[in-house]
Amino acid sequence: MVRLGFIIGFIALIGVLLSGLAAYRVHDQELTIDGIAVARAIDIHASLVQDRLTERELLARVASGLFRAPSVIKPSMLEPLRSAIYAFKTDFVVVGWIARLKPDELESARAALASGGFPNPTIRDFEDRPLDAAALNHSIDVLIDLEPRNEETKGLPGRSYDQDPVRGPMLARAMAEKRSVVSDPVPLLRPNGPTGVIIAAPVIPEGADSPAGFVTFSYQLASLMLTNDNMSLFSVALRDPRQAGSELIANDEGVVSSRIADPEGPAASAARTVSFGGRDWQLSYYAKTNAVRRARQTAAIVAAIGLAITAMVCGLFGYVAYNNLRLSREIQVRIGFERRLTAVIDELNHRVKNILAVIQSIVTRTLRHGSDIDVARELLIGRIHAMSNVVSLLSESQWQGVKLKGLFEARAIPHAERIAVSGPDIAVSARAAQSLSLLFFELASHSDEGLSLVGKHPHIVVTWTVNGEEPETIFHFRWEEFNTSEATRRPDSDFGVILLDRVAPEALGGSSKRYFTDVSYVYELTAPMETVIDMTERDRTEKFSKPVRPA
Repeated sequence: MVRLGFIIGFIALIGVLLSGLAAYRVHDQELTIDGIAVARAIDIHASLVQDRLTERELLARVASGLFRAPSVIKPSMLEPLRSAIYAFKTDFVVVGWIARLKPDELESARAALASGGFPNPTIRDFEDRPLDAAALNHSIDVLIDLEPRNEETKGLPGRSYDQDPVRGPMLARAMAEKRSVVSDPVPLLRPNGPTGVIIAAPVIPEGADSPAGFVTFSYQLASLMLTNDNMSLFSVALRDPRQAGSELIANDEGVVSSRIADPEGPAASAARTVSFGGRDWQLSYYAKTNAVRRARQTAAIVAAIGLAITAMVCGLFGYVAYNNLRLSREIQVRIGFERRLTAVIDELNHRVKNILAVIQSIVTRTLRHGSDIDVARELLIGRIHAMSNVVSLLSESQWQGVKLKGLFEARAIPHAERIAVSGPDIAVSARAAQSLSLLFFELASHSDEGLSLVGKHPHIVVTWTVNGEEPETIFHFRWEEFNTSEATRRPDSDFGVILLDRVAPEALGGSSKRYFTDVSYVYELTAPMETVIDMTERDRTEKFSKPVRPA
């Protein structure tokens, strides 16, 4: 009996030691996994918020750059920008044009507002009280136009914001610094409206030293902070710049409210800083679950199970070993996933920067000094649409390339119905697809000049061939417009000449030429196939689509 008791005690001691060891390991690993998951989720959330803020600041800069008008006192100043501001599909509440007017221009502004159909064209202060023009001796900022126009917004034009305690300092700073500036949090549309911020971009006419006005975009804070995700591991609060020690939070319905941070309450799990409108904003993250408590509960359950089955030490040891192996594999998988996610984000940033650089070049070349704004706007929209179409095609193929014939769809280039396409159905790389898409749009957009000398529209024949032996195969592309001549065809624009003669050939590592025959206009492009299909880029992209497996 003594020996049996000793054996039972020895087995019980082993069971207690193994149970305690298992509980400690589970507690430590649960804390580690939760810490990694929360930290990674916070980093991703902060990155997404920064991307959204950058996109909206970019929209304000683009809108102010596209703003061209001889007069700033018109109730339809935003009409030329409507397609541009809606093309970005940002969730703005209202877009406004605030003109900087002299006292002798107030009557003209009132007449313009009245002709624009606004219900209250009187020039008023920010509290909706009429202004006395005779008592003014300085320029004031007056809202002249806005978008969208509805029953809630049509009564806002005519208000002056230079004395507004929030908008006034914002406009003064934008005028002084001559760049986009964001306001403090402020109720939008009405005194009890949703809390948001306003970003103002100054519009400076050519040759002037001071802004003629400001393009403003209003956004709700809830959508900018991305706070309505019920499945997230944390809640987000924005430090209120108007009052030290207070925070702005949003509920599930997107209603933003202010609260005083409790120094004795739970501390924020992490804080991240994002930039918007020339200033830094701090986001505080509060974990929704208590990781320590959950880890302790898990450890207690493991210990109870271990003590209950002390007679099965071998089985318990096997269970703990298997559990530790499973947890280790999960950590490895998560680490591998984070590494691949970092690589994907880096690759995405690289591609987005390339696309934005191309778009910046398109905008700069299209809106060059002296260009006709209507023609430039149509060309700019068409070129950006061509870029958007090829990016959509690349997204559908997971950036594995695009079928060359797919770049000739009617939604991508004009007059597609007059183009006869023939050639092998090859898939070109993402870089080649972007260059060729812009190339095809430029060629097609310059083939629409009325009827030719023989009374017919130009008929376009597009062919391409792949010649030679691997690995030195050559891609030859030929674009030929019949029923056209040098007298009837619209001359290529400066941007088109650069694209046809330099950018597209250099992107594909080849050469090009263009000329007129007796009956047609011809453009030819020759390049090595290894740069057209670019297998190195495709192989790199394929690595991101492989499933993550434990080491």
